Amino acid sequence: MKVVGLTGGIGSGKSTVAKMFDKLGVAVYIADDEAKKLMNTDASVQGQIIELLGEDSYKDGILNRNYIAEIVFKDKSKLEGLNAIVHPAVASHFNEWKNKQTGEYVVKEAAILFENDGYKYCDYTILVVAPLEIRIERVLKRDAITREQVLSRTNNQWEDSRKIPLADFIIHNTNLEETENQVSEIHARILS
Repeated sequence: MKVVGLTGGIGSGKSTVAKMFDKLGVAVYIADDEAKKLMNTDASVQGQIIELLGEDSYKDGILNRNYIAEIVFKDKSKLEGLNAIVHPAVASHFNEWKNKQTGEYVVKEAAILFENDGYKYCDYTILVVAPLEIRIERVLKRDAITREQVLSRTNNQWEDSRKIPLADFIIHNTNLEETENQVSEIHARILS
């Protein structure tokens, strides 16, 4: 079964594009969602996070996302340490999930597909792009965070110019109808 990696910077519209593939009947794995689940349910992952970031990483047994974000988006070594814990757990979970799917291909949506070499395990990659100001506006509407926090997160991801040469397909996500057309074209090309 083919694996199609789907990525893009924060606010680019990865989730919107993922939903479009889902509507076409393609099984979609949202790596960030699954990572959060694993961070809340996998005892080994929890223990390693507490060891790396401290007891305050969990509040009443639930992942303290604000506390963790405050640390890792200011300290690259802590972010790398967290990724070294979470990414292998997600990769293993993804492979188990993929083996249960029946379609021609699956989509794996991951925010840092290129940054962590995840693209090397994909048959195709799709990069979703949008102008930075549009992305910032989307995140400000969606999340209860400041512009500075959005920029801090974007600074921990590669620029689109670095990702574009690695992508098989680029989706320019500024108009939903056009985005849907691009998704349909890519779907047809992957199936052919």
